[in-house]
Amino acid sequence: MVLDSLNLAFRYKHQQALHFKEDYIRTVESLKKSYKASQVIILSDWGSSTYRKEIYPEYKQNRKEKQEQQSPEEAAYFEKFFEEYLRIIEYYQLESSYPTFRFKGVEADDVAAHIVKNINKYGFEKVWLISSDADWNLLIRPKVSRFSYVTRKEVTFENWAEHYDFSPETYISIKCLQGDSGDNVPGIPKIGPKTAAKLVAEYGSALDIADAIPLPGKYVYIKNLNEFGAENIRRNYYLMDLISFCDEAIGKENIKEIKNVLSV
Repeated sequence: MVLDSLNLAFRYKHQQALHFKEDYIRTVESLKKSYKASQVIILSDWGSSTYRKEIYPEYKQNRKEKQEQQSPEEAAYFEKFFEEYLRIIEYYQLESSYPTFRFKGVEADDVAAHIVKNINKYGFEKVWLISSDADWNLLIRPKVSRFSYVTRKEVTFENWAEHYDFSPETYISIKCLQGDSGDNVPGIPKIGPKTAAKLVAEYGSALDIADAIPLPGKYVYIKNLNEFGAENIRRNYYLMDLISFCDEAIGKENIKEIKNVLSV
């Protein structure tokens, strides 16, 4: 079981809770029991991704701007909330047997992607990803599934069609065309999931679409796509394809630490 720890902590932030360490630990144990997990891996963000900031300095800048607009009361609460979260991480690092990974300038998404990418190498028969972040659906494949504590739904390779009208393999290309407003990654105006899926079906991956620009046609979305340009589509690919670029985003020394811990 791979836990997106900060994501789970935000469950308590939404409740305006401050002393939630014990309940958090009980929740993790309950999830472990539910999924009959032989091992629990705790992942934590430590700031925004240095790798992505170098590619696109505006990456997640919207979150920083939102934080700067907090009232003094909101800022004071968030500081105390985060102190409680760090106490939880310290517990898992010092008092728990669960592998806990937190690297400066590295996001939990990338460490999760590295684990999924090397699922056989690390000897994992099945991986459950615990996160409400739908971006983690990019990691779903045979033997890898996601549970969201928000929706209480499971997304698996087998039930994918119940959640999406496109295949798991095309998800990254669709995201490259749509962008991600939550991470401040721009997409192409007038291109939603259906239009993106149509383009992928016609031309291939997002990289194939980039290679085919300029695309013929008089539709507004085609005009917008051509104006958006091949380089911006490729940039989105480098920003959002977790599996392809997770090791670059994590860094060689941090990869060594992960391997040393998980290969034992």
